[in-house]
Amino acid sequence: MEPRIIAGEITTRSFFDALRPLWRRLDAERTMSPGKLGVISRFVEQGQAASSELGAVAHVSPQAISLAVGELERLEFVVRATGDEDRRRTWTILTVEGRRKPVQEVAAEHAWLDRAVAERLTPEGRKALEGAIRVLSKLGPEVSVD
Repeated sequence: MEPRIIAGEITTRSFFDALRPLWRRLDAERTMSPGKLGVISRFVEQGQAASSELGAVAHVSPQAISLAVGELERLEFVVRATGDEDRRRTWTILTVEGRRKPVQEVAAEHAWLDRAVAERLTPEGRKALEGAIRVLSKLGPEVSVD
């Protein structure tokens, strides 16, 4: 689909129409859902967490966090441990493999994109992409990611 041009600018819809297939292709490189990777990323930031804390930070229900943590435990990316000070409290802790997983997922995405850029874009196209990246980077700095 050709981008619609209005007064010399690409419309928002055209922008997303161009990005959507790229995101889908990057998602295809993953072996884990973005949600589970998000949970792992929270563990990487915090070291350990209780499921209730994760749910609050991630803005998802306790049931959803419980399911995600259970799946991550089954995959041996996390383990559960009883608290030292409060034996009623259960902590979820990343395993070594759990720490490696996000790095592997990002590396697979980057490898695909590096190959696609090298194989599909001309030198002029790569230069245009670099320019577009510089322009796009100006759109988001004030945005809070929380």
